[in-house]
Amino acid sequence: MDVKLQLEGAESNLEMGSLGDRSMHEFEDDSLFTPEAESEKIQRVHGLQNGSVSGDFPSSGNKILQNSVCRSIKTVVFSNKLNLLMPFGPLAIMVHNLTGHKGWVFFLSLLGITPLAERLGYATEQLTFFTGATVGGLLNATFGNATELIISIYALKSGMIRVVQLSLLGSILSNMLLVLGCAFFCGGLICCKKEQVFNKASAVVNSGLLLMAVMGLVFPAVLHYTHTEVHFGKSELALSRFSSCIMLVAYGAYLFFQLRGQTELYVPLSEDENQTGNDADHGGNHDDNEAPEISKWESLIWLAIMTAWISILSQYVVDAIEGASASWNIPISFISVILLPIVGNAAEHASAIMFAMKDKLDISLGVAIGSSTQISMFGIPFCVVIGWIMGRPMDLNFQLFETATLFITVIVVAFFLQEGTSNYFKGLMLILCYLIVAASFFVHEDPTPDDNQVKT
Repeated sequence: MDVKLQLEGAESNLEMGSLGDRSMHEFEDDSLFTPEAESEKIQRVHGLQNGSVSGDFPSSGNKILQNSVCRSIKTVVFSNKLNLLMPFGPLAIMVHNLTGHKGWVFFLSLLGITPLAERLGYATEQLTFFTGATVGGLLNATFGNATELIISIYALKSGMIRVVQLSLLGSILSNMLLVLGCAFFCGGLICCKKEQVFNKASAVVNSGLLLMAVMGLVFPAVLHYTHTEVHFGKSELALSRFSSCIMLVAYGAYLFFQLRGQTELYVPLSEDENQTGNDADHGGNHDDNEAPEISKWESLIWLAIMTAWISILSQYVVDAIEGASASWNIPISFISVILLPIVGNAAEHASAIMFAMKDKLDISLGVAIGSSTQISMFGIPFCVVIGWIMGRPMDLNFQLFETATLFITVIVVAFFLQEGTSNYFKGLMLILCYLIVAASFFVHEDPTPDDNQVKT
């Protein structure tokens, strides 16, 4: 009897325990729909989107991560028709391994680099949403010049010093005449009913830096051609290395002045106009609604991927330059000054035109003129120092014809920028000037046949 009563008590306890468990489960299920649980769920989803996958929901976290990756690839790779040229990069490597035809390898490599350079500019533009206008222009110029610097380092490693000099010179000419000219021309056509304005103070500072770079290139060339060196063959190289160090210091001071010094000089005029009451026409509010298409970390990852792929193709471009010149019967100077910079400046070209058409001319100037300033005051001296480290006698003697071309270009562009205004006619003049420069290098040949070899 006692045993029976104990069994019945145990069963009742089990039933009460199961009911208690069921009520607890039901309470937990009900608590999932409370506001606190909903907010926790939203925070967990946001955490997944930011890259922190929670261990509580591995399957949903993986799905969100996969969707984020697919969305990023779709946005960056499949959103631009120019990316149809991307397969030409692997095709160039295949042609190099199978046939070794230098002309086709060079041509296909250039086609493969073109969309990569443009996407590099796109990723940089997305990154500028998370930075200020000044830092954004600096980032555009820096990553826009990544292609030229990578090609130059590979060429310097191969001992093709003349190709390094000409490609860097061509990048400056392309940015100052072609890129800036197209930006002025397209912006002037879109805003034809008014004259576009930009910050004249910033343009004057950049023009002064470009003139300083010209001075750094003129003296070694004059020293060489007047035969007034104290130590023949050595004074020119020593002067170039000393001047390069001075130019690097000047560029570092310029960055400090731009980012930490008198930053009010670099405030775009469009921002001032929006703050002083031009909001009535709703033209300035349109840009405020723009939002980045990819996140900051996605932009950084894509920048790393594009830079790595460009560096791979740049090696094939450098190796095929001389063969392409021989097979196409085109001077190496024309290939280095015109063709390589046009491909390398695809990022600046697209960015400058886009910002000019949005009446953001200060950013266009920061991309075009800022890129020229960076190449002349940082890129060229940096290659001289890198050549010094590698044991390559890279100097600042760019020959008389090339130095004179750069000097005249800087003077012409400085005159166009002195008023602080732009229109489509100024852009057309700059484009026509670039066509004259291109034709000049097409008929120009270096005075000595061994300029493309390692200097002894």
